[in-house]
Amino acid sequence: MIRGLADSIESVWQQYLDLSDYQLPEDLGYVEGRLEGERLTIENQCYQTPQFRKLHLELAQVGNSLDILHCVMFPRPEYELPMFGCDLVGGRGQISAAIVDLSPVQSTLPSSYLDALKALAQQDFSQERGLPEWGQVIFSPYCRFIRPADQEEEAAFIALITQYLTIHCQQAQTLAASPAQRDSIIAGQRRYCTQQQQNDKTRRVLEKAFGQAWADRYMTTVLFDMPDTEQN
Repeated sequence: MIRGLADSIESVWQQYLDLSDYQLPEDLGYVEGRLEGERLTIENQCYQTPQFRKLHLELAQVGNSLDILHCVMFPRPEYELPMFGCDLVGGRGQISAAIVDLSPVQSTLPSSYLDALKALAQQDFSQERGLPEWGQVIFSPYCRFIRPADQEEEAAFIALITQYLTIHCQQAQTLAASPAQRDSIIAGQRRYCTQQQQNDKTRRVLEKAFGQAWADRYMTTVLFDMPDTEQN
């Protein structure tokens, strides 16, 4: 199911966006390690487009006990686009956590996003989860965080992720660059990355497998790198 969502994400990207490769540091594209005696692998796929400085899709696996999909789209600071992010965490044939959001970098989402999200059919899930404290600052009212109860809810949530992603890619094609707001957009993206870097669960897993220095580098270079204030 995680591989299926990964394929769906790449398919939507290819349909709506003009992709080119984004170069990660050579030693961080594919990583292997050990976690509590089990083999840990991390596979990263990254692109860039005229509207996005980085599209990041990560697939991680720990033996047969843990599978993770992580995806974030980082807009270029000339575009007032929210931060699309989604995560699936599963193991032993079941998804235990699933989250998706379009997180605003200004005070609220652009009106065109609000209209598109309001037009979606309401999806009800039986096990809504509370947001972590660090995420309450950055996530939108449209953030969904659940534990799917069965395969039907898993499929429904993956369809919801695809709807959010499609809206995002469509809107990115229509919104013009807004260089005058560049500083406030950069500030919003930095706030998003700073809060995400406080995810202790992710950090602890990386530190156990690779050590603190490597975990810090990976969190700040691959997962949630800050936009460059001098970037063109």
